[in-house]
Amino acid sequence: MDLPDIQRILKFLPGIILGLTVHEYSHALMAKLCGDMTSNDQGRVTLNPLKHIDTLGFIMLLVAGFGWAKPVQFNEQNLRNPKVDVIKIALAGPLSNALIAMLLSVLFSLFSSVVPVYPGSGMKVLTEVFLYAIYINWGLFIFNLIPLPPLDGSHLLFHQLRRFPALHEALYKYGTLLLFGLLIATTLTKINFLPIWPLIRLLGEGFLSLVGYR
Repeated sequence: MDLPDIQRILKFLPGIILGLTVHEYSHALMAKLCGDMTSNDQGRVTLNPLKHIDTLGFIMLLVAGFGWAKPVQFNEQNLRNPKVDVIKIALAGPLSNALIAMLLSVLFSLFSSVVPVYPGSGMKVLTEVFLYAIYINWGLFIFNLIPLPPLDGSHLLFHQLRRFPALHEALYKYGTLLLFGLLIATTLTKINFLPIWPLIRLLGEGFLSLVGYR
């Protein structure tokens, strides 16, 4: 790997750590609020990144462009209203990334309006770190809503299928293989088999424009 790639990794590293940490923390916190203490007992209701980041998944994210964090575990039997609470827990992660992206966009707009940015300056680097973090969190928001396991969107699609165990198990098993197949194919061929970038760009640029960034 050459130097520019290393520089790029260092620039989007803060956004990745922030996005994954807040995402998993939000899952864990929502599970606790819904009555299950599994994630709390495992020490996952924390903003300490070391509690959430999976080493292999993190390396894959840096090297291949896709990866994973440690999944938050919860016991559905402990939830007060399982049918609704499972959906709450699933949505908590992606929605937290959308909230982070919006908050960073507001801060970035305010920052860029008062601080001049010159080519090659430290402020230019900080600007790039900000923008990477914004788009990474929009990316986590959209990507995790894809209805393929083990992504959060699959909970919304498959929760009603639990009354059909064989169908649910088959969809979960082969859906996971399909997702990883698409990700690997994208990495190897450079063809985007999950064309979510236009939507990420639309949300990123749209919200930045909405909060006054030009």
